[in-house]
Amino acid sequence: MRLLRIAFPLALIALCLMLTDGRAALARLADVSPGWMIATLCLLNAVTLLSAMRWRMTAAALDLRIPMGEAVREYYLAQLANQTLPGGVLGDAARAVRSRKGGTMRRAAQAVVLERVAGQAAMATVALCGVCWKLVSSAPRLTESAAVPLALWLPAGLLSLLLLAGGVLAVAGSGERRDAWRTAAHRALLHQFPAQATLSLIIALLTVAAFVTAARATGSVLSPGMAALIVPLILTAMLLPTSVAGWGWREGAAAALFPMAGLSPETGLAASIAFGIAALISALPGAFFVTRTRTAHPK
Repeated sequence: MRLLRIAFPLALIALCLMLTDGRAALARLADVSPGWMIATLCLLNAVTLLSAMRWRMTAAALDLRIPMGEAVREYYLAQLANQTLPGGVLGDAARAVRSRKGGTMRRAAQAVVLERVAGQAAMATVALCGVCWKLVSSAPRLTESAAVPLALWLPAGLLSLLLLAGGVLAVAGSGERRDAWRTAAHRALLHQFPAQATLSLIIALLTVAAFVTAARATGSVLSPGMAALIVPLILTAMLLPTSVAGWGWREGAAAALFPMAGLSPETGLAASIAFGIAALISALPGAFFVTRTRTAHPK
C-alpha cells in the first residue's frame, strides 16, 4: 500500500506532463530563479513558526502547556514526516502523541485537530475573498448575460463542500464525545477568536504568497485577486490522502486552474512542482530536530 501511494503521485505527475507541454514545464524548472525560491523558503518557514505559535495557543486554551521551543521543534518534525511519508497526517498524529505530557490523548488530539481546522477555515476565507473579487471584476459581463461562468462554479462548489463537511464533522459523534469536542472548540477557538482569526489569516496569506513566489520563480505572475481565488483550491487538493504531501493532486489542480489566470497548464505544473520542492526543503530542519531528539533520548 505504501509503495502504491508513492507510485500514484508519480504517475499523476507523469500524466500531467504528458497532457500538457511537459518540455516547457521542465524548461521553466531548469531556469528557476534562485532569488524567488529563497523568498518562497522564507515564507514557508515563517508559516511553520507561526503555525507552531497557533498550536501552542490552541493547546494552552485546553490546559496543555507547550514551551515555544518545543512547539517549534515538534511542528518541524511533523512537517518533515508529512512531507516524506504517505498519508500526510502521520506527523500530526505523532505531534499529538508526543505533546500529551501525561494528560489524556483526547486533549492532545483536540489541540492538533482544532489548530488544523483553524488553518483550513482561514484558507477557505481567503478563497471566498477570491470568489468575491472574481464576481465583482466580472460584474459588467454578468449583467449582460445571466449565465454564471463555469470558472466561478468550481471554487464556489468546492467551498460549499468544505462547509458541508465542516458541518457534518461539527455534529458527528454522540453524547459525551460530541460534547467534549464542542467544549474544546469553544474554549480553543471561540473564546480567543480575534487572536485565532488574525494568526490563521496571516498564515493562510503567507502560504498563498509562497505559492505566488514559487510561480514567479518559474516565470509566472499571479495577481493578488487571482492568487486568492485559485491557490487555496490548488492547496486543498493536497488534502486528498492517496498521496505523499499532496504530490500529483496539487500538480493536476494547478494545471487545471492556471488557465483561469490566463496562463497555460504547464506554467501551473511548473509552479506547483517548484512549490512542492520548496515545501520539502523548508521541512528539512526537522531532520536536525530528529538527530537532537535521538541524542537527548538514547536507547
